[in-house]
Amino acid sequence: MSKDKREKNSSEEQSGQETHRFDISALSKKEIIDRARKFSKQYCVGNGADFRLKDYDTKAGVEFSAEDKPLVKEALEIGVEALAALQDILYAQDRWSLLVIFQAMDAAGKDGAIKHVMSGVNPQGCQVSSFKSPSNEELDHDFLWRCQKHLPERGRIGIFNRSYYEEVLVVRVHEAILRAQKLPEKLVTKDIWEERFKDIRNFEKYLTRNGTIVIKIFLNVSKKEQKKRFIQRVDDPDKNWKFSAADAKERGYWKDYMYAYEELIRNTSTEKSPWYIVPADNKSFARIVIASAIIHALDEMELEYPKVSKEKLAELHEIKASLLAEE
Repeated sequence: MSKDKREKNSSEEQSGQETHRFDISALSKKEIIDRARKFSKQYCVGNGADFRLKDYDTKAGVEFSAEDKPLVKEALEIGVEALAALQDILYAQDRWSLLVIFQAMDAAGKDGAIKHVMSGVNPQGCQVSSFKSPSNEELDHDFLWRCQKHLPERGRIGIFNRSYYEEVLVVRVHEAILRAQKLPEKLVTKDIWEERFKDIRNFEKYLTRNGTIVIKIFLNVSKKEQKKRFIQRVDDPDKNWKFSAADAKERGYWKDYMYAYEELIRNTSTEKSPWYIVPADNKSFARIVIASAIIHALDEMELEYPKVSKEKLAELHEIKASLLAEE
């Protein structure tokens, strides 16, 4: 959330908490979707031309006490239910698809957000792809190739845990990686990042024109909170596997990564394929923002179940009559 909106939104959210502390579950599906749309807009960049990362907080605009935890949990559960209902229509209509891209620093909460926000969605209608270091085969293709293979089919939600944005992020921070990508030397110029931004914008425009809506989620975690979560991973034997020396090493490039994120968001956030800057220091709050953003994107598609013809309805009534007549 932009800092100049923080005080206003904080007071509104606080008063909203009091007003809706006991009646949130009484909201209709339409009201939930409408509120999700309005709520998510606070974190949506849209046209990124004037984007500055320092204008966006890593903390929620309102403090949550122990009393608020059940309310936050209930809000997420209701959001997940609304998301599942929209996804069911998306799958039945089989016209649109949605691609949700997650990018963040280590320990920002990508895996947990995907797990919790998509928990109510029918597995048939959702596919998750995670992208790590490219293989030799992938390096023998253009930088978009490996992600193109995993684009969602019509009627489905695709989740990218990291994506082609790594090519203007980690590759930019560590240019030695770029030199290992087998590109012709004359193509590796000072303009390569601007060229890749342009390629990404055009690619996402192409997807939108073909019925795949793209939204991008940046989990904006603070360096202080990352440190806390790293220590928790070291202290918890069940989380040791999630931590490595490489994670700690990348932390040393924090400023470089923040600059790279600011540049990529500024250059690739558009009205039709926006970035959402999600305050990620509070995991529960971040998940509500993410669910709201996905609900908003699905609602924009104006989804509806396929209409059944008169002939098909007559056939269904005949089948029902036949079943009822069975002894």
